[in-house]
Amino acid sequence: MSDMRRREFITLVAGAAAWPVAARAQQPGKLPTIGFLGQSTRSAATEWTAAFVQRLRELGRIEGRTITIEYRWGEGREERFAEIAAEFVRLKVDIIVTAGTPAVVAARQATTVIPIVFAGAGDPVGAGLVASLARPGGNVTGLSTLTPDLAAKRLEILREVVPGLRRLAILTNLGNRLAVLEMREVQAAASTFRLDVVALEIQRGEDIAPIFEPLKGRADALYVCLDPLLLTNRIRINTLALTARLPMMTATRDAVEVGGLVSYGPNFPESWRRAGDYVDKILRGAKPADIPVEQPTKFDLAINLTTAKALGLEVPPTLLARADEVIE
Repeated sequence: MSDMRRREFITLVAGAAAWPVAARAQQPGKLPTIGFLGQSTRSAATEWTAAFVQRLRELGRIEGRTITIEYRWGEGREERFAEIAAEFVRLKVDIIVTAGTPAVVAARQATTVIPIVFAGAGDPVGAGLVASLARPGGNVTGLSTLTPDLAAKRLEILREVVPGLRRLAILTNLGNRLAVLEMREVQAAASTFRLDVVALEIQRGEDIAPIFEPLKGRADALYVCLDPLLLTNRIRINTLALTARLPMMTATRDAVEVGGLVSYGPNFPESWRRAGDYVDKILRGAKPADIPVEQPTKFDLAINLTTAKALGLEVPPTLLARADEVIE
């Protein structure tokens, strides 16, 4: 080999050895990766996901360009939450984003190191997810949804729409600690309004249809406690409720958009936007332990007039005037 060729060869080898270092300096490893643990299904969460991604984009974090988002869908099943959380730990994602107490608990059980941001959890302190709202103290922070406290308010609204309300059916997933807490709040509120209560308790999607069969004539309205499994099955629940001629109250307007009668609860798209801010802060170096958990400030009342008509109900004009969304 001539001297010149040898020099070229050495330069080439040295360059090849140095190249990965230079490449690493140029683009520091992979893009920051967000593990998105959807508690229900892609179709059920379209609006929420869009709000989250849009907020990240406004903050200059563009999917596929400056960040990577790995989406996984739990379909309301707790065993799926655990599987997805374990997968995210294996993938070494930079942040896990999720919502709903069962999903947040699964993520927290999978890792005490990777930051976890929740776009909604009913009682993060009671569930042991954070030490306090002001100083979470661990790897978890986000937005509380305060759902149980709103139970009495929901019943007041339901009584305005269903004037003869005497008997209330309450649908709960017993596997969700927070849903059980909400059910107790509803029962307490129902007793102050002197309503009879029919408890409908499920633990799997297959339990839903059979529970409606004996309901005909036994209840005047249905209250659905907030839960990922029930959210995933919201279309089926709406159909069964309409067949049984039961006006239905829920926490999320998603159920009203597919035929439920009325919903009152935190503005969830807004919570998902705020989750985008949390992710941005953490990617800039803030620690979840130091970012306070926020309480919701905006609440939405949604009413489906088509459903009201189908059930032969007259929605009071005063209630319509207060509604944030009226579906006709």
